[in-house]
Amino acid sequence: MKVFCCTLLACFLVSASISSEAQAGKPSTELFVAAAADLSSAMKDIGDGYTKKTGIGLKLSFGASGAITQQIENGAPFDVFFSADMDYPRQLIAHGDADAPSLYEYAIGKLVLWVPADSPLNPDKGMDILLDPSVKKIAIANPQHAPYGRAAVAALKHTGLYDRVSNRLVLGENVSQAAQFIESGNAQAGFVALAHAVAPGMQGKGKYWEVPVEDYPALAQGAVVVSRSPHKKEAADFLEYVKTKAVAEVLQKYGFTVPKN
Repeated sequence: MKVFCCTLLACFLVSASISSEAQAGKPSTELFVAAAADLSSAMKDIGDGYTKKTGIGLKLSFGASGAITQQIENGAPFDVFFSADMDYPRQLIAHGDADAPSLYEYAIGKLVLWVPADSPLNPDKGMDILLDPSVKKIAIANPQHAPYGRAAVAALKHTGLYDRVSNRLVLGENVSQAAQFIESGNAQAGFVALAHAVAPGMQGKGKYWEVPVEDYPALAQGAVVVSRSPHKKEAADFLEYVKTKAVAEVLQKYGFTVPKN
């Protein structure tokens, strides 16, 4: 198994800032939000709506959930963490790095098999296309710290394909980087979040097949307020906003299932 890795922190987190359009100049309060890479499009839309509604700005950082968890444990100054699973927020709570009452399951993610738009492969035929001789590399997120990577490995094992293709797996630091490997041609196929496949920036760039949800553990995704946040009230208010119908519609637009909490 070959691993594509980066030595710079920028490979773990892709940062973006959302400034208030409702106010002139910088918002009086900004929340530092760390989010799983599968939220890179949806969270920007959610943040835009929240800033317009409240005037509170969001600074967004995206990366692998496990990598973000390590950073929070090491003192990273995040206010809120949106993980691609529930286990990492619970780990933070157990270590005293996140507030237990704030834990909230905000979405359930979906795994897809994705190939470039010009590929002769038809993903509708399912995972057997990975056995095609033209597939030299298969991209997945690193299962050591990315829930979508673990889901991909589980799905491959469920279908009996893991041992047959494991030597062709290339690992992205997060699910966004796995998608970049496929888009760039460094991999001929791979497993990404449905949220990536339907994102506006990916339209026309690929074809995908939804992996049956029974083939991998449910990607229940959780958010939590970081214990050392200096803006706990504002962070809690933002999580309340995430529970609204408006946010549910955004998440559903990007392929997430919104649980009935």
